[in-house]
Amino acid sequence: MSAQPPIEPLVRAHLAVEPVVRGILPEQFGLPTPCTEWSVRDILGHLTGLNQVFVALLTGQAPPPRGQDPLGDDPIGAYLDSAAALEAAFGQPGALERVFAGPLGDATGAERMKIRIYDLLAHGWDLAQATGQHLEVPDDVAEASWEFARTQLGDGPRAHRFREPQPVDDDAPAIDRLVAFLGRPLEGPTRP
Repeated sequence: MSAQPPIEPLVRAHLAVEPVVRGILPEQFGLPTPCTEWSVRDILGHLTGLNQVFVALLTGQAPPPRGQDPLGDDPIGAYLDSAAALEAAFGQPGALERVFAGPLGDATGAERMKIRIYDLLAHGWDLAQATGQHLEVPDDVAEASWEFARTQLGDGPRAHRFREPQPVDDDAPAIDRLVAFLGRPLEGPTRP
């Protein structure tokens, strides 16, 4: 049995979110989401833009200009292209072991990939909720993301990154525990 490639969790997270992204209808881009300050298009732009920022960081390039629309005329295509570029950047030899400086401090490529995964899964969940779709995340990927997010964020202040953790059953699916930890309520109109 061969070992799992180091970027396999990222690939599997992308494969989970991709059907939701592809399922977004043009008339749904303006819909509100559980991430209340952002519409569906805003979240897709956030995911795409951050993918581009991470690619620039990992490849030693200048980041894209702030305020630039990363989606252009083909929002879904732009996201899919950025996801493929992100996998290629993390898959470079040595990328996971190197330490990269960033606005929130230094972190290895492996740590940055884990940050990217929990952000992707949370916002994939937001997109699914907003557009009436179902996000099917492998439980082991969501569980690892939830555990990493808890370790990384802890009980400290969330200052504009995430809301306070929301109630969730201990035996809830890992994706629900992850999004609740990142401040998404599991009850109410956004839950199918």
